[in-house]
Amino acid sequence: MLDDDDDWEVPEAFQPEPSEFAFPLIERLQSVVTVRAQVPPDATSAAALGVEREGSGVWIDPGGLVLTMGYLVMEAETIWLSTHDGRVVQGTTIATDFESGFGLVQTLGRLPGMAVAPLGDSDTLAQGTPCVLGAAGGISHAVACTVAARQPFAGYWEYMLEKAIFTAPAHPHWGGAGLFGPDGRLAGVGSLILQQGQPGGKRLDLNMVVPINELLPHLEMLRRTGHSGRPARPWLGLYATEDEEEVGVGHLAKGGPAERAGLRPRDRILAVDGQAVSDLISLWTAVRAAGSAGAKVRLTVARGERQLDVSITSSDRSRHLKTPRLH
Repeated sequence: MLDDDDDWEVPEAFQPEPSEFAFPLIERLQSVVTVRAQVPPDATSAAALGVEREGSGVWIDPGGLVLTMGYLVMEAETIWLSTHDGRVVQGTTIATDFESGFGLVQTLGRLPGMAVAPLGDSDTLAQGTPCVLGAAGGISHAVACTVAARQPFAGYWEYMLEKAIFTAPAHPHWGGAGLFGPDGRLAGVGSLILQQGQPGGKRLDLNMVVPINELLPHLEMLRRTGHSGRPARPWLGLYATEDEEEVGVGHLAKGGPAERAGLRPRDRILAVDGQAVSDLISLWTAVRAAGSAGAKVRLTVARGERQLDVSITSSDRSRHLKTPRLH
């Protein structure tokens, strides 16, 4: 996930024009910093996400708090933050919120004069709303975009949002980029890129952005304790696949609850606790309905020509990761 090419630029046709916005766009984009993280090779997430990770984050508090995506800083041993004017400061992960996907990094030194992004209300972003999605690097690393959709999103890694933000055109360096709404406030953080089918066989590239409202009710608790205060969701250690109204097991987290219970790659998941599932949204909705972490989850699976039930004692995902150093 490390990209050593700092010379990339968004095509000029997609870059925002500051005069077209009713807020100080350049100042807002200066609140976006580069995040570089080093993760130990024995970290649980190292195999999937690598040991060197790079993306962006947004300065959201004068005290040195940076909001980014958790996958960039999860289990990180060393984090360096670089500002628009070339200053560099070390940071540490203080929270990874698996519910929203956000990560919080606290600087270990002061950077006076840093532009701080005010936090907005992502619920005000309806389809068609003009926005700016900016990675670290200013105007040349920002995309003038619109909200293409507000709808549920489910990821194969046991992740689901009820009202994700989808924007187009897509930003080529989306991870941790800040989404600024028409009022200039931070409305979300870029998480990934995906493709949507279009008429004539064409495909539209979209960014999925995590709404800031997923963070706001829990921000202070996350900052103080490293946890949101919500009961942990049941985690199975299952990476699912979705194909033609069928859900399957792609692979399993080593030593995770699903592997220990005997689930196997290529098993097809037919039901959860007796409720039929046909896609990732129905799968994770049914798993969440089982209760909080520690709840038993019964999967009905097809293995070849056989059908069998697999009972899994779920766990708290955070217990399988290296914990942040300050909490």
